Amino acid sequence: MYQPVQLSEDIFYVGVNDRRTELFENMWPLPRGVAYNSYVIKDEKIALLDTVEIGQVEKFLKKLQSVIGDRPIDYLIVNHMEPDHAGSVNLIRQLYPDVKIVGNKKTLPMIEGFFEITDNLMEVKEGDELDLGKHKLQFYLAPMVHWPETMVTYEETQKILFSADAFGSFGTLDGSIFDDEMDFSYFHDEMRRYYSNIVGKYGSPVQKALKKLSGLDIKMIASTHGPIIRSHIEEVIGMYDDWSSFKTGEGVVIAFASMYGNTEEMAEVTARAIAEAGIKEIRMYDVSKTHSSYIISDIFKYKGLVLASPTYSNELHPNMEALANKLKHMGVKDHCLGILGSYTWAGTSVKRLTELGEALKWEIIENSVEEKHTLKKQKYEECRRLGKALAEKLIAERN
Repeated sequence: MYQPVQLSEDIFYVGVNDRRTELFENMWPLPRGVAYNSYVIKDEKIALLDTVEIGQVEKFLKKLQSVIGDRPIDYLIVNHMEPDHAGSVNLIRQLYPDVKIVGNKKTLPMIEGFFEITDNLMEVKEGDELDLGKHKLQFYLAPMVHWPETMVTYEETQKILFSADAFGSFGTLDGSIFDDEMDFSYFHDEMRRYYSNIVGKYGSPVQKALKKLSGLDIKMIASTHGPIIRSHIEEVIGMYDDWSSFKTGEGVVIAFASMYGNTEEMAEVTARAIAEAGIKEIRMYDVSKTHSSYIISDIFKYKGLVLASPTYSNELHPNMEALANKLKHMGVKDHCLGILGSYTWAGTSVKRLTELGEALKWEIIENSVEEKHTLKKQKYEECRRLGKALAEKLIAERN
């Protein structure tokens, strides 16, 4: 029924698309869906590399069996135990009771914990090799990219890196499976949103993994989400290097909360001053309308950030507080922060946003602006000065 998608003569894509799930990890919006990628190597021994989310297992099994027919699976390689990839492990064991499940020392206890499987497990260590016949697999540990048990598998013959969640993306594969079968730029924003929201906290482990893998001759990257990369390998690795080292471009994200428009007006005035000073990339978001995943994605892209919030019950507006907590949790580094706040009887928002910037060790632009009631001439000019100062800071770094 299914025409197999081949990475090479003996290596096949057997992944599936999920267009029904609305929130990834029950947090991050999926307006363009998500792909769960799985791969099978058909050799003297058959190896399945990762499975799929259990709700998509019927399509997955049809694709798998269209490739291997009645042959048994000899090895199930578990690069990552998160249930969107390992969700079908137990069913594969039931269908193929003799399959040997391959993972590292941190994987195997998770297999027992999730599935109560304790037999026919194979532990691999850094650099170990598994011989399938013509194809040989090497294993490299990539802890905290983005779980502690994560590893990647390198197929030596075709030089394919099966990279688990690394180099992955939100978005389904709509007919095109490989990057050179599509307008790859269509995936750029979703790759960054995926990285910043799912992996972003773990920049240092990603840097270590990139250095470890830099000695491999990689001709193809087969992630567990998103397109298979064979024509943009250098570009994609460069993107990950930039994101994981918190390298940003010249631009400003303005994220505001506003109950009745007063704080929004402050943000608008500041944005105009930033534009007049020469910054072309400005992204403005109402945190009560735009999901934080999109705001965080652009914060990973641009160095400048303005956060604006009214005081709400002596704290930040709850939606701004939610964004602030996520940024603090992720430990986002190396940004320039401008702060705006408004209040009616007691002001706290500027203080709270300042504490956030200090906790993250960001450079806070002097003269944060806090207005009581509606925006008036003095604070209007202060908003303009703050915007100009932030823009000049970014432009100075350009030069």
